[in-house]
Parts: sequence; structure tokens; C-alpha cells
Amino acid sequence: MTPAVFLVVAVTVERLAELWFARRNTAALLAKGAHEVGSAHYPAIVLLHALWLGGLWLFGRAQPLDPIWLTCFLVLQLLRFWTLTTLGRRWTTRIIVLPGAPIVRNGPYRFLSHPNYLIVVGEIAVLPLCLGLPWLALAFSIANALVLSIRVRAENAALAELRYVERA
Repeated sequence: MTPAVFLVVAVTVERLAELWFARRNTAALLAKGAHEVGSAHYPAIVLLHALWLGGLWLFGRAQPLDPIWLTCFLVLQLLRFWTLTTLGRRWTTRIIVLPGAPIVRNGPYRFLSHPNYLIVVGEIAVLPLCLGLPWLALAFSIANALVLSIRVRAENAALAELRYVERA
């Protein structure tokens, strides 16, 4: 197994595990009375990430790894872990609102409203760069920016509603 294949396998396994955790957390939150916001754009997010991974498998498996970009990617993974553990059972791949639950303001959320999205922006660009695929990094970064512009607006609206309820 080449280092590139090992890296893409690791990211694929990570993403599949995250989907399992996200589904479990989503089901638990919905059972507690939560509801989903902005579900119409979710298939676009899934498609984007599936195509991105597919592109990495198709074009990156025989590429040498760039050690500088790989280091950047590994730092992003540490930040991803921090973000996901901060949210714990409230982390999902969907926008799930649990009425009455406080807004998370610790961990990386002390510094940014949407740290996970910033990390995903980095990953979408950096992983292809690890594999010497700048055109893939650019194409998926543009597509990701379009999808995230919709996603962040939907999440900000949900957070604004929760902040209003917290103040009331």
C-alpha cells in the first residue's frame, strides 16, 4: 500500500465513522425533541464530499505525499478532533436544533462561530495538495464555498433563534 493510498483509506474510514456517529447523534437528538433545519441543501453536501473523496481515490492514489501539506492536514485533524469532542453527542452532519439546550461556547467555539466549517474548508483544499492535485483542491474549494454559503446562513438563522430564546 502506497502512502497516498494509506492516507486516502484513513480519511475514507474517518468519514464513514463520522457518518455513523452523526446518524447516532441525530437520532438521539431527534428523540429528545430536536428538529432539523436547512435539510434541503444536505444532499448537496453529501454529493460534494463523495465526489471529493472519489476524486482523491481516482487521481491521488499513485501520487507522492507532500510532507508540508501533510503536516497541515494532520494539524487540521487535531482541530477536527477538538471540535467534535467539544460538541460531543450534539455533533452531527446536519443542522439539528434542540430547544432549550444552551449554545456551545467552549472549546474552539470560544474563538469562532463555525470552527468545523473552517476545518472542512482547509481539508477540502489541503488533502488534494498533499497529493499534488492543486486543480482538485481549487475545483472542490469553489464548490464547497457555494454549498457552505447556504449552510452557514441556515445555521446562523437557527443559532439566532436559539439566542433569542436564551435571552427571553
